[in-house]
Amino acid sequence: MYQNNLLNNSPIRVSVIIPTLNEIEHIQQIIEWISSADKRLLEIIIVDGGSTDQTVSIAKKLCTIIVRSEASRAIQMNKGARVAQGNVLYFLHADTRPPKSYLNDIESSIKSGFSYGCYRSLFDTKSRKMKMNAFFTRFNCLMFRGGDQSLYVTRSFFDLTGAFDESKEIMEEYYWLRKAKGLGDLAIIPKGCLISTRKYDKNSYFRINLANLYVFMLFNLGISSKTIAETYRKLLH
Repeated sequence: MYQNNLLNNSPIRVSVIIPTLNEIEHIQQIIEWISSADKRLLEIIIVDGGSTDQTVSIAKKLCTIIVRSEASRAIQMNKGARVAQGNVLYFLHADTRPPKSYLNDIESSIKSGFSYGCYRSLFDTKSRKMKMNAFFTRFNCLMFRGGDQSLYVTRSFFDLTGAFDESKEIMEEYYWLRKAKGLGDLAIIPKGCLISTRKYDKNSYFRINLANLYVFMLFNLGISSKTIAETYRKLLH
């Protein structure tokens, strides 16, 4: 089992990595939300996959680091990790909001012996059905995970796992989490990461959940990532 090398009193220095593609509606809000004078936040890195809107120009004005990439979340996150200077990497979606206490939460989790971890889900709606979805994310089961819950990982542990598999077109976090599970335990921080419901608004609650269940079954069966991605696109608008 991997031994956390930040268990002593070494200060954490967090590099936030946000992959983007046409996120003009969210980019300014997420950068301002996570920005802090706290010395534990070392840098915010935007890895853009070729946005055709004002995502990049807005991010530049907010003094973030910009990295150009092709539009592949796994490749984008790995590129961000390669330029990051922090000893902790924090991968975050542009349309999610971690608690304001995220630096404290990450540090506390690491000091408790966890080299990687995430939040539970919290959806920006009063829907009882969505609250039910959020409830199950407290359990340490791969089916209830997802990149929109955000992911912190110490640099040394991330390097040990071999980073994200860039051949995967979808569910890249699931493939990484499956590798990581054999090396150390996942921390599920008992707070919610606020997640946009835009996919549900565009489709429907049942359509999204059926699609998610179906592609997870394909993932477990070892079906290729390319086939899973094509299937998912067909199932949703």
